[in-house]
Amino acid sequence: YAWDANEEYLFKAMVAFAMRRYSSKSATQISNVLLCNVTDRVSFWFVVTDSSKNVTTVPGSEVEAAIRMNRNRINNAFLLSDKTLQFLKITSTLSPPVEPSTPVWLIVFGVVLCLIVAGIVFLIVSGIQKHRKKNKESTERENLEEKVEVTLENGIPCEALDLKAGHINGVFAADDDRFTSL
Repeated sequence: YAWDANEEYLFKAMVAFAMRRYSSKSATQISNVLLCNVTDRVSFWFVVTDSSKNVTTVPGSEVEAAIRMNRNRINNAFLLSDKTLQFLKITSTLSPPVEPSTPVWLIVFGVVLCLIVAGIVFLIVSGIQKHRKKNKESTERENLEEKVEVTLENGIPCEALDLKAGHINGVFAADDDRFTSL
């Protein structure tokens, strides 16, 4: 970025413009803006003189207020920002922080509430499924119990004997080949 006489002229014009807009006096000219101690690193201080009395300077508070009011126009003229074009003793005009349309706490509350509702729905659905499965198993058991009568002897379940067909106990069955005769 080359700082030359043209850039100085543009800066003086922008400061004169800011002073004209601030004070509604159209008396401030480019010649009323004086640059002092200009360095190679584009560092300088400036003074604005009163055009009616070419000797006196405009109070610093008025110059600061004029620059603060027109800071964005000055930055845009040089294609710079508040971080790159710094005026000492004049606070930067940073844009206000962006606030979302919905507060953050409301978003967090919504997420937590959705998780709680999803958990409750899951518990209800799983409970209904377990209840149905339990009812289905109990009806199947009842059906099996109806088909097979189980008798308990000394607390041990035994199958019911089919008395018509008979039941042969293989332990006591006489097997001619296994036993020797007397």
